[in-house]
Amino acid sequence: MSGLFAEPGMDTNQPETLPHVRRLPEVIVNRIAAGEVIERPAAAVKELVENAIDAGARRLEVSLAGGGVDRIIVTDDGVGMSADDLALAVDRHCTSKLRDETLVNISTLGFRGEALPSIGAAARLCITSRPKGESGAWRIRVEGGKVSPVEPAAGAPGTSVVVEDLFFATPARRKFLKSARVEGRHAENVVRRLALAVPQTAFRFVLDERVLFDLPAQDMAARSAALLDASEADGFLEISGERDGMTLSGFICPPSVHRSTANGQFMLVNGRPVVDPVLKTAVRVAYRRVIEPGRHPVVAIMLTVPPDRVDVNVHPAKTELRFADEAGVRSLVIGTIQRALEHGAGSVGVRPVLSSAPRQARIWYPPEKGAAPPMPAPAFHTPTPEGVRFAEGRLQFGDAPAARTLPPVAMSSPSAGWDASAVNTPTTGQAASSYVMDGVSGPSVAADHPLGAAIAQVLDTYILAVAADGSLVLVDQHAAHERLTHERLRAQFLSGHVQAQRLLVPDVVDLPRVQVELLLARQPTLEKLGVEIEAFGGDSVLVRALPAMLRSSDAVNLLRDLADELEADENGAPDEMAALDGRLDAVIARMACHGSIRAGRRLSVEEMNALLRQMEETPRAGTCSHGRPTWLKLSKADLEKLFGRR
Repeated sequence: MSGLFAEPGMDTNQPETLPHVRRLPEVIVNRIAAGEVIERPAAAVKELVENAIDAGARRLEVSLAGGGVDRIIVTDDGVGMSADDLALAVDRHCTSKLRDETLVNISTLGFRGEALPSIGAAARLCITSRPKGESGAWRIRVEGGKVSPVEPAAGAPGTSVVVEDLFFATPARRKFLKSARVEGRHAENVVRRLALAVPQTAFRFVLDERVLFDLPAQDMAARSAALLDASEADGFLEISGERDGMTLSGFICPPSVHRSTANGQFMLVNGRPVVDPVLKTAVRVAYRRVIEPGRHPVVAIMLTVPPDRVDVNVHPAKTELRFADEAGVRSLVIGTIQRALEHGAGSVGVRPVLSSAPRQARIWYPPEKGAAPPMPAPAFHTPTPEGVRFAEGRLQFGDAPAARTLPPVAMSSPSAGWDASAVNTPTTGQAASSYVMDGVSGPSVAADHPLGAAIAQVLDTYILAVAADGSLVLVDQHAAHERLTHERLRAQFLSGHVQAQRLLVPDVVDLPRVQVELLLARQPTLEKLGVEIEAFGGDSVLVRALPAMLRSSDAVNLLRDLADELEADENGAPDEMAALDGRLDAVIARMACHGSIRAGRRLSVEEMNALLRQMEETPRAGTCSHGRPTWLKLSKADLEKLFGRR
């Protein structure tokens, strides 16, 4: 019968032989292990730079050729190694960093003793090191796992590591590498994250003889600004939070600064750069209501956790962690970031991306004789006796500009707010520009009114205002009022229990047992959000009610989406999941959009200033319900760039 199931070409008459267990050679063992630690040049760079940081380097230089495949050079001014230490450093599981055999109190970036042996097994490795206070250096070479004796050499205090021809001994690994440009970019990202971990250390990164960055010793704020490169924002938002012995600090960009990938997210846990799914999910949830869908925020956060409550020995690369209290970490990150984002508009501005060189302008020359008549010049309206000027809603050649300049508003003390009734009409000889320059030169209003005073309405859609520092502020009146309405409606709907609408015929949803248990465990929270469920036996859940706002929603798909998200993130709460809270938010956003001031509506000066004041007081007013900015700011430097003055 066994012949019936034999594969074609198999000789069934031969007796079966069991393979014998044999011990692999040490060289092969090291090459197999090297694939776990060094999967690409960026991983080798990471291990070498971590060693330099652990050695107390205050100046560190990384140089790559061919994306790191051809050559990697890492030079530091750390404590260095003696001849005996150098010989042990290239042996597997030899390290000077692990002092606690319980693997609990780990204070160094490296501790496994695998990096140098793995690199030496897959490449040509040369280490030159000179301890501080000694007159000479020592050198050791490893090629494809073959170690040469330690020999005297010349070298500066510190350590220099040269890695050449990476993966020459493991060609199967080498053929799966990307292009030199892609591998070099990965290595650069690794060095940037490590540079954030030790701002007191100077970093220089050279790729194919091009200096990509050269950072001096800095404080954390300056290093974060240099590495995040978020020059389009007026400044970072500093965050600080504490919970159950854990502390979170760092700098985040406002919601209007975002990227298409998560490369702008730098995360440190106890000084260690990590790519942790718990932290990434927490950051995404914290920004979800204020950022455009599909975009990623820019953050640099530093989490400090007691060593006995985090396990860093999860993966050979040491970029993944395991927290003892994942729910607490998640809550700390979400709460701290959301508190920083709940500021009103005006505290952090957004500047348009301006070109350093102005675009070439078209020059109109006078027509020659017999040519077509010239185009009429734009005609400006003469001020009316009341001092308020109106224009048409379109801007074409020959038409008046679609802007309405407003009379100056007398300002009282900052505590008294804006006096909308005190409207002073300019005299005949007083130009509107004088108000633009001097209209906010009275009592200081920078602290209470960062959006300044409204001076004009452009295209019946955009409000122009001048801040106390002279900057020009532009506000999209519809987007701004949409956010104000959204926050008001959301507060009303979530002030207690969301109104539920009972289904005429309850829906039965069949789900895997794990998802059923997750949903039933969160039954009280779901009821507050208007979703009433109960167990229906086996692997089924009965849906009796849904939020009244989602009157047209499919209960089956809604519950399945929510169950999938809860299973993917067991520490998440239903009111943070896009399946439910996102649907509620989308309905609120539509209601806010239809109930807001529309583009094209003319506003009085009192209405404009009232809108600015509400923006300053409303949380998350810097973006609309769809994540787009509600206001922009042009400083003196920005205007000078536009006109080519700098």
